[in-house]
Amino acid sequence: MGNVVSTREAYGRALCEFGADEKIMVFDADLTICTMSCYFAEKYPERFFNAGIAECNMAGMAAGAAASGKTAFCHTFAMFAAGRIYDQVRNSIAYPGLNVKVVGTHAGLSVGEDGATHQCIEDLSLMRTIPGMTVICPSDANETREAVKAMIGYNGPCYLRLGRSGVECVTDSADGYKFELGKGVQLKDGGDVTVIATGLMVQEALKAAALLKKEGIEARVIDLHTIKPIDKEIIVKAAKETGAIVTTEEHNIIGGLGAAVSEVIGETCPVPVVKHGVEDVFGHSGTAEALMVKYGLTPEKLAAKAKEAIALKNRK
Repeated sequence: MGNVVSTREAYGRALCEFGADEKIMVFDADLTICTMSCYFAEKYPERFFNAGIAECNMAGMAAGAAASGKTAFCHTFAMFAAGRIYDQVRNSIAYPGLNVKVVGTHAGLSVGEDGATHQCIEDLSLMRTIPGMTVICPSDANETREAVKAMIGYNGPCYLRLGRSGVECVTDSADGYKFELGKGVQLKDGGDVTVIATGLMVQEALKAAALLKKEGIEARVIDLHTIKPIDKEIIVKAAKETGAIVTTEEHNIIGGLGAAVSEVIGETCPVPVVKHGVEDVFGHSGTAEALMVKYGLTPEKLAAKAKEAIALKNRK
């Protein structure tokens, strides 16, 4: 495991790094320090706009900029990006297919002490059901940087999910790692079961695989950083070769990564799929570490889910 950096921090630095493109315009809803758009604002103040605590107006401003040929980035907490401005994202950004990148930071339970009202565990589900919306959930700093670069090169609406807490870098040292929108990455091979992870659960998946290895179980680990469009090829290949799949996400097990993978499996190569994530309940206030344990988002619980999937496979 490498350095510990939050994906929001990595995002802010990457946006600043690639921000020389004069087509890029950045909008924020009075959260520049939290969303890390402050780096861009400091370096390119002439292309940065703070809409204040008016997220819906911010989305409209971003849509207007994109309609004028700009590449617009708009930022707020995931709870507001997926909830409060859903109408504007759907009708003013996605429906006309505008080149707006909606960035939702502080996603998932790892927001911590802010509690259930700010712990967005529905955003992947909401955003992936919007027609034409690309949905990305990077696992670490390196992957976040690559995602920002790819989004700038892609013409169309995107949703980028970022976290508050620091996470260990794993993709920068992965053999043959290559980021491509719509393509998953296999981080570890294995033939007994496949663990498909997104976001900070990629690191937990690798830890779970290490635990399973001690029991003689070889788990394949796939980093599915793009939830939509989903990489059907890597999922079907894993299903055929391992016969059992576990999905893991810091998100409700309804509608997110697990649902997306299940849809692919159900239409192609039916094998057992066990979902690991938040079990359709709201969060609580607490430290990120305590909440991950309370809601079972740990390597130990994930390893148990993998063994459950293997048991289902062996019943056939």
